[in-house]
Amino acid sequence: MSIYDSKVINRKGEEVPLKNFKGKVLIIVNTATGCGFTPQYEGLETLYKKYHDKGLEILDFPCNQFGNQAPGTDDEIHEFCSLKYNTSFDQFKKVDVNGENEIPLYTFLKNSIGEDTIEGMKNKMAMKAVEKMSATYKNKNDIKWNFTKFLVDKEGNIVARYSPTYKPEDMEEKIKELMEL
Repeated sequence: MSIYDSKVINRKGEEVPLKNFKGKVLIIVNTATGCGFTPQYEGLETLYKKYHDKGLEILDFPCNQFGNQAPGTDDEIHEFCSLKYNTSFDQFKKVDVNGENEIPLYTFLKNSIGEDTIEGMKNKMAMKAVEKMSATYKNKNDIKWNFTKFLVDKEGNIVARYSPTYKPEDMEEKIKELMEL
């Protein structure tokens, strides 16, 4: 199985095959509009604007599984993100990333790379606290909270998984490496 075998639904309800993103470096992220990590949209948008023309795509999957922090319809979420953070990258239909209704893409991602990369004692302690608050975190590979980020290379290999505490801008060097810049 390859990431390119997956299909997802965009916020307009249209099916999007991930094979459309072959040859691109991808950041796949589950997001929420009412989370302490929501300001990470700024860092994601900065990366997108800087590297999109060079082959970076960001696939944003709103998820309401963590503290009900992504309320609203897909259109309301999109409006919030575009007005508050000027996001211009692809936003998809709200999804579940854990549990019986998780979308196949997230099953594949979680099984491909396992646990988050968490750097620093402060971040490790924060993520331990988050694990306890998460009603859907059951297994070590499950998504712990909003803004878990997966980095995918041009060939569709999942090369990194970053915890919510890992800032998007800290991914820049790895992105440049994958883009051969």
